[in-house]
Amino acid sequence: VRELIQSDRLCHCGRNNCIETVLSGRGLKQTFKELSKIEMEPKEIARQAQLKNTEAIHCIDIYAKQLACSLSTIINVIDPDVIVLGGGLSNIKSLYQLVPKYLKGQVFNDTVLTKVIPASFGDASGARGAACLWP
Repeated sequence: VRELIQSDRLCHCGRNNCIETVLSGRGLKQTFKELSKIEMEPKEIARQAQLKNTEAIHCIDIYAKQLACSLSTIINVIDPDVIVLGGGLSNIKSLYQLVPKYLKGQVFNDTVLTKVIPASFGDASGARGAACLWP
């Protein structure tokens, strides 16, 4: 993941280059700024990628590679049948084609059997699940 970012990133925990510094809205925004020298919100970066903005497409591609790298560790350790993505960045539809492609060669199997899917209740699924736990 480190080779896909241009500079060290300070995490809110006080350390540098934690996964949160790249696999978050803030991380996507920083990657786009490093690529283009323009500050743009994640939702707009995703929209620009759909409009064929080459820097936005490249930014999403980098994000997908970083996500695949991180998910490959989970797949190699616990071998889940499915990984469900949540949060605002899970709305980037191209991730569901890019991430499986980038998982190939990073997992122990020749074939990636783990599906990567969006949460069925959208990016607020985590909050909805937490609300269900309230007594």
